[in-house]
Amino acid sequence: MAELKAQNVSVVYETARGALTALRDVSVSVRSGEIVVALGASGCGKSTLLSVLAGFQTPTSGTVAKDDVVVTGPDASRGVVFQDDALMPWLNVIENVSLGLRLRGAGRAERVARAAEVLELVKLGGFEQHRLNEISGGMRQRVGLARALAADPAFLLMDEPLGALDALTRERMQSLLLEVWNKTSTGVFLITHSVEEAVLLATELLILSPRPGRVVARHRLDFSRRYAQGESLRSIRSDPAFIQIHLELLDQLVRETEGA
Repeated sequence: MAELKAQNVSVVYETARGALTALRDVSVSVRSGEIVVALGASGCGKSTLLSVLAGFQTPTSGTVAKDDVVVTGPDASRGVVFQDDALMPWLNVIENVSLGLRLRGAGRAERVARAAEVLELVKLGGFEQHRLNEISGGMRQRVGLARALAADPAFLLMDEPLGALDALTRERMQSLLLEVWNKTSTGVFLITHSVEEAVLLATELLILSPRPGRVVARHRLDFSRRYAQGESLRSIRSDPAFIQIHLELLDQLVRETEGA
Protein backbone atom coordinates (compact mmCIF):
# COMPACT_ATOMS: atom_id res chain seq x y z
CA MET A 1 0.00 0.00 0.00
CA ALA A 2 1.48 3.32 -1.10
CA GLU A 3 1.64 6.15 1.43
CA LEU A 4 2.31 9.87 1.09
CA LYS A 5 3.11 11.37 4.45
CA ALA A 6 3.80 14.86 5.77
CA GLN A 7 5.21 14.93 9.27
CA ASN A 8 5.41 18.02 11.49
CA VAL A 9 5.43 20.31 8.47
CA SER A 10 5.70 24.07 8.93
CA VAL A 11 5.92 26.68 6.18
CA VAL A 12 7.11 30.22 6.89
CA TYR A 13 7.22 32.95 4.23
CA GLU A 14 9.54 35.91 4.54
CA THR A 15 7.66 39.06 3.53
CA ALA A 16 8.39 42.77 3.55
CA ARG A 17 6.45 42.96 6.82
CA GLY A 18 8.26 40.08 8.45
CA ALA A 19 7.80 36.33 8.75
CA LEU A 20 4.38 34.89 7.88
CA THR A 21 3.64 31.36 9.12
CA ALA A 22 1.28 29.60 6.71
CA LEU A 23 1.41 26.12 8.28
CA ARG A 24 2.51 25.04 11.73
CA ASP A 25 3.38 21.47 12.70
CA VAL A 26 0.98 19.75 10.30
CA SER A 27 1.01 15.97 9.91
CA VAL A 28 -1.09 14.11 7.36
CA SER A 29 -0.97 10.67 5.77
CA VAL A 30 -2.62 9.69 2.48
CA ARG A 31 -2.75 5.97 1.65
CA SER A 32 -3.91 4.04 -1.39
CA GLY A 33 -7.69 3.77 -1.49
CA GLU A 34 -8.27 6.77 0.80
CA ILE A 35 -9.61 10.27 0.17
CA VAL A 36 -8.17 12.77 2.62
CA VAL A 37 -9.92 16.14 2.46
CA ALA A 38 -8.59 19.35 4.00
CA LEU A 39 -11.25 21.86 5.00
CA GLY A 40 -10.80 25.32 6.43
CA ALA A 41 -11.31 29.03 5.95
CA SER A 42 -9.58 30.93 3.16
CA GLY A 43 -5.94 31.58 4.03
CA CYS A 44 -5.58 28.59 6.36
CA GLY A 45 -2.79 27.04 4.30
CA LYS A 46 -4.68 24.31 2.43
CA SER A 47 -3.10 25.11 -0.93
CA THR A 48 0.31 25.45 0.69
CA LEU A 49 -0.08 21.97 2.17
CA LEU A 50 -1.01 20.54 -1.24
CA SER A 51 1.97 22.29 -2.82
CA VAL A 52 4.28 20.72 -0.25
CA LEU A 53 2.79 17.25 -0.80
CA ALA A 54 3.18 17.70 -4.56
CA GLY A 55 6.84 18.61 -4.19
CA PHE A 56 6.34 22.09 -5.65
CA GLN A 57 7.45 23.66 -2.39
CA THR A 58 9.95 22.67 0.30
CA PRO A 59 8.69 22.97 3.90
CA THR A 60 10.54 25.26 6.24
CA SER A 61 10.64 22.41 8.75
CA GLY A 62 9.32 18.87 8.86
CA THR A 63 9.41 16.21 6.15
CA VAL A 64 7.33 14.88 3.28
CA ALA A 65 7.92 11.30 2.12
CA LYS A 66 6.40 8.82 -0.30
CA ASP A 67 6.85 5.27 0.93
CA ASP A 68 9.56 6.52 3.32
CA VAL A 69 11.53 8.20 0.51
CA VAL A 70 11.85 11.94 1.08
CA VAL A 71 10.06 14.06 -1.53
CA THR A 72 12.46 16.52 -3.16
CA GLY A 73 10.30 17.65 -6.09
CA PRO A 74 7.33 16.70 -8.27
CA ASP A 75 7.20 13.31 -9.99
CA ALA A 76 4.79 11.13 -11.93
CA SER A 77 3.62 9.27 -8.82
CA ARG A 78 1.67 12.37 -7.75
CA GLY A 79 -0.80 13.76 -10.26
CA VAL A 80 -2.12 17.27 -9.62
CA VAL A 81 -5.52 18.66 -10.63
CA PHE A 82 -6.06 22.42 -10.24
CA GLN A 83 -9.22 24.52 -9.97
CA ASP A 84 -8.17 26.17 -13.21
CA ASP A 85 -7.91 23.20 -15.57
CA ALA A 86 -4.56 24.54 -16.91
CA LEU A 87 -5.10 22.87 -20.27
CA MET A 88 -3.34 23.89 -23.48
CA PRO A 89 -5.96 25.62 -25.68
CA TRP A 90 -4.06 24.93 -28.93
CA LEU A 91 -4.18 21.16 -28.31
CA ASN A 92 -7.23 18.93 -28.69
CA VAL A 93 -8.57 16.68 -25.94
CA ILE A 94 -6.38 13.63 -26.52
CA GLU A 95 -3.29 15.76 -27.07
CA ASN A 96 -3.86 17.49 -23.72
CA VAL A 97 -4.36 14.19 -21.92
CA SER A 98 -1.23 12.62 -23.43
CA LEU A 99 1.00 15.70 -23.04
CA GLY A 100 2.77 14.50 -19.91
CA LEU A 101 3.49 11.13 -21.50
CA ARG A 102 4.88 12.90 -24.57
CA LEU A 103 7.19 15.05 -22.43
CA ARG A 104 8.51 11.88 -20.79
CA GLY A 105 9.35 10.39 -24.17
CA ALA A 106 6.56 7.82 -24.56
CA GLY A 107 5.93 6.73 -28.14
CA ARG A 108 2.86 7.90 -30.03
CA ALA A 109 1.08 4.53 -29.94
CA GLU A 110 1.59 4.24 -26.18
CA ARG A 111 0.41 7.82 -25.61
CA VAL A 112 -2.73 7.42 -27.70
CA ALA A 113 -3.65 4.08 -26.13
CA ARG A 114 -3.23 5.32 -22.55
CA ALA A 115 -5.01 8.62 -23.21
CA ALA A 116 -7.94 6.80 -24.81
CA GLU A 117 -8.11 4.47 -21.79
CA VAL A 118 -8.34 7.25 -19.22
CA LEU A 119 -10.77 9.26 -21.36
CA GLU A 120 -13.09 6.25 -21.22
CA LEU A 121 -12.58 6.16 -17.46
CA VAL A 122 -13.75 9.78 -17.08
CA LYS A 123 -16.60 9.21 -19.58
CA LEU A 124 -15.15 11.25 -22.43
CA GLY A 125 -14.76 8.45 -24.96
CA GLY A 126 -15.60 9.83 -28.39
CA PHE A 127 -14.32 13.34 -27.60
CA GLU A 128 -10.66 12.63 -28.33
CA GLN A 129 -10.42 14.98 -31.32
CA HIS A 130 -12.54 17.83 -29.95
CA ARG A 131 -10.99 21.24 -29.39
CA LEU A 132 -11.29 22.72 -25.92
CA ASN A 133 -13.66 25.45 -27.11
CA GLU A 134 -16.03 22.72 -28.26
CA ILE A 135 -16.59 21.21 -24.81
CA SER A 136 -18.15 22.45 -21.55
CA GLY A 137 -16.43 23.57 -18.37
CA GLY A 138 -17.27 20.29 -16.64
CA MET A 139 -15.85 18.34 -19.55
CA ARG A 140 -12.66 20.41 -19.40
CA GLN A 141 -12.33 19.44 -15.73
CA ARG A 142 -12.67 15.81 -16.76
CA VAL A 143 -9.91 16.32 -19.33
CA GLY A 144 -7.72 17.74 -16.54
CA LEU A 145 -8.51 14.71 -14.38
CA ALA A 146 -7.73 12.36 -17.28
CA ARG A 147 -4.40 14.11 -17.85
CA ALA A 148 -3.46 13.59 -14.21
CA LEU A 149 -4.50 9.93 -14.39
CA ALA A 150 -2.65 9.22 -17.65
CA ALA A 151 0.66 8.65 -15.84
CA ASP A 152 -1.05 6.11 -13.52
CA PRO A 153 -0.14 8.04 -10.37
CA ALA A 154 -0.28 6.50 -6.91
CA PHE A 155 -1.80 9.76 -5.64
CA LEU A 156 -4.08 12.49 -6.95
CA LEU A 157 -3.67 15.92 -5.36
CA MET A 158 -6.67 18.12 -6.10
CA ASP A 159 -6.79 21.86 -5.37
CA GLU A 160 -10.47 22.93 -5.21
CA PRO A 161 -11.07 21.19 -8.56
CA LEU A 162 -14.84 21.61 -8.57
CA GLY A 163 -15.15 25.09 -7.09
CA ALA A 164 -15.86 26.94 -10.34
CA LEU A 165 -18.58 24.55 -11.55
CA ASP A 166 -22.33 25.07 -11.35
CA ALA A 167 -24.22 22.98 -8.77
CA LEU A 168 -25.45 20.28 -11.15
CA THR A 169 -22.09 19.85 -12.90
CA ARG A 170 -20.34 19.82 -9.53
CA GLU A 171 -22.57 16.98 -8.31
CA ARG A 172 -21.87 14.99 -11.48
CA MET A 173 -18.13 15.55 -11.04
CA GLN A 174 -18.32 14.40 -7.42
CA SER A 175 -19.94 11.18 -8.61
CA LEU A 176 -17.31 10.76 -11.31
CA LEU A 177 -14.45 11.36 -8.90
CA LEU A 178 -15.81 8.71 -6.54
CA GLU A 179 -16.23 6.26 -9.40
CA VAL A 180 -12.67 6.81 -10.61
CA TRP A 181 -11.33 6.50 -7.07
CA ASN A 182 -13.25 3.26 -6.53
CA LYS A 183 -11.96 1.75 -9.79
CA THR A 184 -8.32 2.77 -9.37
CA SER A 185 -7.73 2.70 -5.58
CA THR A 186 -5.66 5.87 -6.06
CA GLY A 187 -4.94 7.81 -2.89
CA VAL A 188 -6.54 11.25 -3.07
CA PHE A 189 -5.75 14.47 -1.22
CA LEU A 190 -8.35 17.14 -1.94
CA ILE A 191 -8.90 20.64 -0.62
CA THR A 192 -12.26 22.38 -0.68
CA HIS A 193 -14.24 25.21 0.88
CA SER A 194 -17.47 23.19 0.72
CA VAL A 195 -18.37 21.40 3.95
CA GLU A 196 -20.95 19.23 2.20
CA GLU A 197 -18.44 18.19 -0.46
CA ALA A 198 -15.85 17.40 2.20
CA VAL A 199 -18.27 15.22 4.16
CA LEU A 200 -19.41 13.41 1.03
CA LEU A 201 -15.95 12.64 -0.39
CA ALA A 202 -13.65 12.15 2.58
CA THR A 203 -12.62 8.91 4.18
CA GLU A 204 -10.64 11.19 6.50
CA LEU A 205 -11.52 14.84 6.95
CA LEU A 206 -9.00 17.32 8.35
CA ILE A 207 -10.12 20.64 9.83
CA LEU A 208 -7.44 23.33 9.58
CA SER A 209 -7.37 26.36 11.81
CA PRO A 210 -7.12 29.91 10.46
CA ARG A 211 -3.53 31.00 9.77
CA PRO A 212 -1.22 29.59 10.82
CA GLY A 213 -2.85 26.40 9.59
CA ARG A 214 -2.88 23.58 12.12
CA VAL A 215 -4.90 20.36 12.11
CA VAL A 216 -7.42 20.96 14.88
CA ALA A 217 -9.72 17.97 14.21
CA ARG A 218 -9.77 14.71 12.26
CA HIS A 219 -12.92 12.82 11.33
CA ARG A 220 -13.17 9.32 9.86
CA LEU A 221 -16.18 9.15 7.52
CA ASP A 222 -17.74 6.40 5.41
CA PHE A 223 -20.13 8.21 3.02
CA SER A 224 -17.77 7.88 0.04
CA ARG A 225 -17.44 4.15 0.64
CA ARG A 226 -21.21 3.83 0.85
CA TYR A 227 -21.48 5.44 -2.59
CA ALA A 228 -18.80 3.09 -3.91
CA GLN A 229 -20.91 0.19 -2.62
CA GLY A 230 -23.92 1.35 -4.63
CA GLU A 231 -25.87 3.78 -2.44
CA SER A 232 -27.12 6.87 -4.29
CA LEU A 233 -25.91 10.40 -3.54
CA ARG A 234 -29.51 11.44 -2.83
CA SER A 235 -29.86 8.73 -0.22
CA ILE A 236 -26.53 9.63 1.39
CA ARG A 237 -27.26 13.36 1.50
CA SER A 238 -30.67 12.77 3.10
CA ASP A 239 -29.25 10.48 5.79
CA PRO A 240 -29.66 12.12 9.23
CA ALA A 241 -26.06 11.13 10.06
CA PHE A 242 -24.81 13.04 7.00
CA ILE A 243 -26.91 16.09 7.88
CA GLN A 244 -25.74 16.01 11.50
CA ILE A 245 -22.00 15.85 10.79
CA HIS A 246 -22.45 18.53 8.11
CA LEU A 247 -24.05 20.90 10.62
CA GLU A 248 -21.53 20.06 13.35
CA LEU A 249 -18.63 20.85 11.05
CA LEU A 250 -20.22 24.12 9.95
CA ASP A 251 -20.50 25.11 13.59
CA GLN A 252 -16.90 24.09 14.25
CA LEU A 253 -15.61 26.12 11.32
CA VAL A 254 -17.56 29.17 12.48
CA ARG A 255 -16.11 28.81 15.97
CA GLU A 256 -12.58 28.42 14.61
CA THR A 257 -12.97 31.50 12.42
CA GLU A 258 -14.50 33.63 15.16
CA GLY A 259 -11.76 32.58 17.57
CA ALA A 260 -8.95 33.49 15.15
